Amino acid sequence: MIYNYDNIKHLARPQYDSFPPMRVSDRAAQFSPFAALAGYGDAVDETARLTDSRHELTEDEINDLNANLNRLLDSLNEHPQIRVTYFVPDKKKSGGRYVDKVGVVRIYDSYTNELVFTDGERLAVGDMVKVVMLCEGEPGSL
Repeated sequence: MIYNYDNIKHLARPQYDSFPPMRVSDRAAQFSPFAALAGYGDAVDETARLTDSRHELTEDEINDLNANLNRLLDSLNEHPQIRVTYFVPDKKKSGGRYVDKVGVVRIYDSYTNELVFTDGERLAVGDMVKVVMLCEGEPGSL
C-alpha cells in the first residue's frame, strides 16, 4: 500500500494560543545538520602528521659532539656564536623533530647539563646532535 497523505494534506498547521508561531529561520535551525563526529577531522589530521624518530648517535658522532662541546666550554668567556642541531620530542605522539638554533652562548649550567643562550633559551646537552662554532662573517652567523 502506498500512502501519500491525501487525507491530511488539506489540513492547516495547528496553532496554539500559548505558543506564538516560530520564525522560519528558527524553524530551519532545528533541522540543520549537527557534527556527530566532532573532533574527528582534527584526530585524522593529527594521525597524518609525520614526526621524525630519534636516531642514536654513532661513536664518531659522539666524539665529534664532545670535541665541539669541549671547545665551546673552553671559549665561553668570549660568548661564542654557535649553530646547534637538537631533538625536540613531540608532545602528542611518539617521535619529534630536529631543530637548528643559531645563537650566542652565555653560560653552561653544569647542574642541569644545559647551554644557556643570551636570549634565555636553554638547551639540554643530551638532546644535541651537532654543535658548530660560527666565525664572524660565516653564513648563518648573526
